[in-house]
Formats: sequence, structure tokens, C-alpha cells
Amino acid sequence: MSKSHKLHQHALATAMAIALTAGFAGSAAAAGRVDTAGLQSADQTSFDRFIVKYRAGTSVAAQQTSLDRAAGGNAKALAVGRLRSLSVGGEVVQASRGLGRSEAESLMRQIAADPNVEYVEVDRMMKPLMTPNDTHYGTYLWGMQTSTGGIKADQAWNTTNGNGVVVAVLDTGYTDHSDLVGNLLPGYDFISSKTVAGDGGGRDADAHDPGDYYRNQNSSWHGSHTAGTIAAVGNNGAGVIGVAYGAKVVPVRVLGRGGGYTSDIVDGITWASGGTVSGAPVNANPAEVINMSLGGAGACSSTYQNAINAAVARGTTVVVAAGNDNADAAGFTPASCGNVITVAATNKNGTRASYSNYGSLIDVAAPGGDSPDCTTLIVSTGNAGTSGPTTENYLCMAGTSMAAPHVAGTVALMQAVRTTPLTPAQVESILKSTLRAFPGSNDKPIGNGIIDAAAAVSAAATY
Repeated sequence: MSKSHKLHQHALATAMAIALTAGFAGSAAAAGRVDTAGLQSADQTSFDRFIVKYRAGTSVAAQQTSLDRAAGGNAKALAVGRLRSLSVGGEVVQASRGLGRSEAESLMRQIAADPNVEYVEVDRMMKPLMTPNDTHYGTYLWGMQTSTGGIKADQAWNTTNGNGVVVAVLDTGYTDHSDLVGNLLPGYDFISSKTVAGDGGGRDADAHDPGDYYRNQNSSWHGSHTAGTIAAVGNNGAGVIGVAYGAKVVPVRVLGRGGGYTSDIVDGITWASGGTVSGAPVNANPAEVINMSLGGAGACSSTYQNAINAAVARGTTVVVAAGNDNADAAGFTPASCGNVITVAATNKNGTRASYSNYGSLIDVAAPGGDSPDCTTLIVSTGNAGTSGPTTENYLCMAGTSMAAPHVAGTVALMQAVRTTPLTPAQVESILKSTLRAFPGSNDKPIGNGIIDAAAAVSAAATY
């Protein structure tokens, strides 16, 4: 589901809700202010340092007595002591162990119950702001950025890069690209037809893409491009960066010359999500999210829906492309299936790409590009070969195939900030509740906005 233009590398240089007042003089009305904003940080889940501002004239002894009383109100053993005074007023205090969000808030409210306290806040941990050094980032990767049509992945990277999350890409396989292979895990080739496979055999453990050239069409290197948008290696001083550049991709080859059969694709869905497929080894890396930038005409079949339902029941979020026919997505599969996140494509201006399918089944929109100019298309990892693979390069493409991996990568970022995984339903709910409004009007309905990776990650961390 893409349109492609070659872009060679050498051509580019980029809980407590009430105050506890026992043991203190005064009333709850005199309690200090509790600033809980620092507890909402997506990248900090344990808290042991706080800033307490006491009213003028409060002695050091009284301060420590106040802290001792607050600590004594906790169910688990806890001590809180002063570290030092701040130049702007206030005391840095430290708990004897890390506290979760609810326990930290409880402690803060117990400290603030002392009428001598003006306010309590978290001594927040700040980090360097992330700006990738990948050479194509600034000029070409507008979809990742905080721009009119971007998804704000650049802001989400200040919190997470997707480390520890697995994304399965059901596509044409992969090529050995230096900007991608570092983030690949062992995959599988599910193409059963030797003619479609084009690699001399049927199903096997080699998910390499031998080229999907067919009749008068050159090889697309579609799978490598899609995988690169999700998890191309980041901050390596070359090429591109993936939305979740710390995540890992399991390549599942289901598309070959002329496309791919439903029977092979549904086995790929099952295997990628940790299910059993006869004749295939157990997938050692079941995916938290599956990306399917593929499809065909016709409403969702029972076979497709059964496979998707089973994958979702295993906890895998399924992200699919809406299609490129400028038509209602209800007439295409898997875009019309239930239990999936169906993604429409937007252009650099943040409105519907001219080719993108639309309609009431669209869940979210994301950058897909819509121009023959590489600065307005989606640039990712590719290959220069017209039939078989030759030299690695970077390709600029357009399509809902390019939009879907922006969403799959964002799901990986969301899961990476969790101690317990979000369910597919929770993922979809968060994505929809954190959408960016379209910057302009759309001629056809494509959901309520463009995904916002930064907002989605923040919401996921505190869900």
C-alpha cells in the first residue's frame, strides 16, 4: 500500500485525596499546597526526593519532627530526612526508599498537613532533550517531528525509545540494511507458494526479502521501508530513525511476487502474536504490536477476523493500513476487520492524503505523504535493486502503508513506559483520546485527528 520513489543515501547529507492532620496543631484548612505534577512524569515511576517549603521561622528541629510524623503515617516502614536547603528557599528531603505514585502522594499530603508547610513538590528528575543526529532527520522525517503534520515522536523520545518492546511486521520481509538490522529479531517466511515466494522454496526461517518484482513492476522493498519507520536504528549518525528506535522488529514474510495469500497472512498473524502454527517453530519473541501495511478489496473475511481476534486475545495490538484507493475503508481487508486500529494517511500539511481510504471505520490518522517530492513523502530504509537486493539505500514512499508504522511505533513507545502491558483496547482508547486535531479540514472523514506520540506516551504511563 505505497507509492515509491528512490532516494539514494549518497544524495542526502538528517492516595490519598485528603490531608492527614493528626498530631499537628491547626486545621486542614491551614495545610500546605501539594503539587502533584511531578508524579505524572512518564519516565519516572519511583520517587524518593521531595522539595518542602516551610513558612518563615520554622526551626530545623521542627522541620525534622514534621517529617518524622509524616513518615510514621505510612503503612510500611519509612524514614524521611533533610538533605539540604535550597538557594530559593525550601528544603530537599529524601525518603529511605523509592515510593510509587500513590504512596508518594500520600507522603506529600502528610507532610503538607503541617500548617508550617507552604508547599510540597517532587524533586523531579530532568533529562537531556532528545535531538537525533541521523542525517536525514531534519530535512526528510517531518512525520516524526512537532510540525504541522507530525506525530511529536521527537517529544516522546525525551521519555522513551521503545526499548524492550517487540513489533512484528507482516510484509515482504527485510534486506540487510545497516540502519535496520541492529533492531531485528529472528523472523519467519510464511509464503507457502514457491511462485509467490521467489526464493526457491516455501516456508522457512529465512525472512529475507529476495525481491517482489512482478511482471512490469520492480521490487518494492516494502517490508524494509515499513520496518525502518517503526524501528530504524537511531542516533547512529546516519540515515533515518524509527518512531520506536529502541524497539525490536520481528519480520514476518507474507508478501512476495504478486502479493500474498490470506492463508499465509493469517498464519503469520497467529505466529507473530505467540500462537501455534503447524510446521513452524515457536516464536521466541511474541509481539506486543503487529503492523500490517497490506490489504485487498472486499469486506473482512471470517478467516481474517478469527486470526485477529485470537491475536488480540493474546494481548497483541493489531495496526493496519486503511488502503490507497480513495474509497471507503469498509470495502477493504484487513481495514474493515474488527479489533484492529485502522490508519488513514495524511500529507505534510496534516490533512487527508489524496489517495487515502476514509470512512467511519478509520480509527486514527498518521503521516503517509502525498507528493513526488521526497521532502513531503516518507523516507525510510530500502534497497537499490530492481529485482534482487543490491546496494542499501533510502526510499521515499507514500501510502497508508507508511502511515500505519507511525502508529505501530507509537504503540511500542506506549508499551515501553508500562510495568504491565496495556491491553489492545486500552491502547486504542489512549490513542484516540490523545489525538491532535487536524490543522485543516478534510474532504472525507478520517477519524478525529493525527496521533500524538508524546501525549499518548504520557497518558499510557499513568493509565
